[in-house]
Amino acid sequence: MQPLHIQRLIALPYFVLGGWCLLAPQTVERQTIAPDYQVLNTTSAVLIGCFGAQAVLGGLFIWFSRWQRMTFLVYALALLPFFWFNYWFVFEVPVFSRWLALDLIANVAMLGLSLWGWRAMASDEPASAQGDGS
Repeated sequence: MQPLHIQRLIALPYFVLGGWCLLAPQTVERQTIAPDYQVLNTTSAVLIGCFGAQAVLGGLFIWFSRWQRMTFLVYALALLPFFWFNYWFVFEVPVFSRWLALDLIANVAMLGLSLWGWRAMASDEPASAQGDGS
């Protein structure tokens, strides 16, 4: 698979999950937030919708940008705190329901894809750009 295809696969969770937040924010709140933390008012719908709009915007940037090998690596590293977030707010302070597993699955997929893209781009770079001194 070409790095561009891998990059575009990374964008898909932003379109799917972000689009869900943008188009059906109250459904997202009912499904993903534990009942004790649900607000279910216009303000919470606006905030979830804004989150979704930003996610879709991020997906567009991922889709249309020109990624380099380092971009894949930095993106993989930037995903790591989200695993702590998923764990903490599902198991330690249960703000989110088990539906947040969708986010965890997306994060695992994007991490794997990022590392795959990073490795795939190694073969696309000249030897001198890889830092081997030749």
